Amino acid sequence: MQERYEPNLIEPIAQRYWNEQRSFAAKEDSNKEKYYCLSMFPYPSGRLHMGHVRNYTIGDVISRFMRMQGKNVLQPMGWDAFGLPAENAAMENSVPPAKWTYDNIAYMKKQLQSLGLAIDWDREVATCTPEYYRWNQWFFLRMLEAGIAYKKTGTVNWDPVDQTVLANEQVVDGRGWRTGALVEKREIPMYYL
Repeated sequence: MQERYEPNLIEPIAQRYWNEQRSFAAKEDSNKEKYYCLSMFPYPSGRLHMGHVRNYTIGDVISRFMRMQGKNVLQPMGWDAFGLPAENAAMENSVPPAKWTYDNIAYMKKQLQSLGLAIDWDREVATCTPEYYRWNQWFFLRMLEAGIAYKKTGTVNWDPVDQTVLANEQVVDGRGWRTGALVEKREIPMYYL
């Protein structure tokens, strides 16, 4: 054993072994208690930062502990790739949103993989893919049919330039945070749960 820990020498060997052995892939095993560890999906609107490392390390420690307890652990990873954070970042960088999103997913995935986290990459999802959001739509329609989701009028912040609804946090001194337009209050049909 070396006296000094040299991650650049040791970690690639361990990670290669984990990948070859599929060490973190959840497998069907009715003899083991299941454990599901899901950390929030990051927005692929830039690069990972220390807050990401902190959160995913916490989930990783829990997953590894549960695996050592003999549980069948699933720790997936996904990308919260729908909505304004990704769109805004793409626009700020003059890149089409889909290209921006998928390029960032690839970069951030490489960053996460370099940390050696116990993630089952076979279960990776991106919320912007039809394979993912079709199930959200299916689920929502079931809730609508069951009366759990319903439609009624509600008041929103409306940006007349972007022609979109804004969250309260996106209104600064009565103006849209991106356009600077005076925000209007509008009554529109909305869904509630």
